[in-house]
Amino acid sequence: MKIGDLAKATATKVETVRYYERIALLSPPARTSANYRAYGSEHLARLSFIRRARDLGFTIEAVRELLTLSDDRSQSCQAVDNIARAHLTEVERKIGDLTALRSELDRVVGACRHGTVAECKIIETLAPR
Repeated sequence: MKIGDLAKATATKVETVRYYERIALLSPPARTSANYRAYGSEHLARLSFIRRARDLGFTIEAVRELLTLSDDRSQSCQAVDNIARAHLTEVERKIGDLTALRSELDRVVGACRHGTVAECKIIETLAPR
């Protein structure tokens, strides 16, 4: 399949496919006689894996490690588990940060009395002290 077909099949932008090739997450495909990229089922499977991992928030480096581990199916999955657990810990930290942010914004917005900007608690909170 051509790059546009691969991109469409994986809901990926063409430029992203090219980027993944440049950084060696995706192997370069063979070229047709007209010099079009000719992707196969292995590219589709690998790009689908990359997309799913990225959708779950894994970094490019974590995806690279997961792909390397995935390529050697005989090894223990402990390393995969370690990568996933580290990512989960980071997600939980971000959730904590966002929860604190929500509470602060809720407090600030709740203080608004719909008066003038001169009396606005939101502006007051944002202004340097």
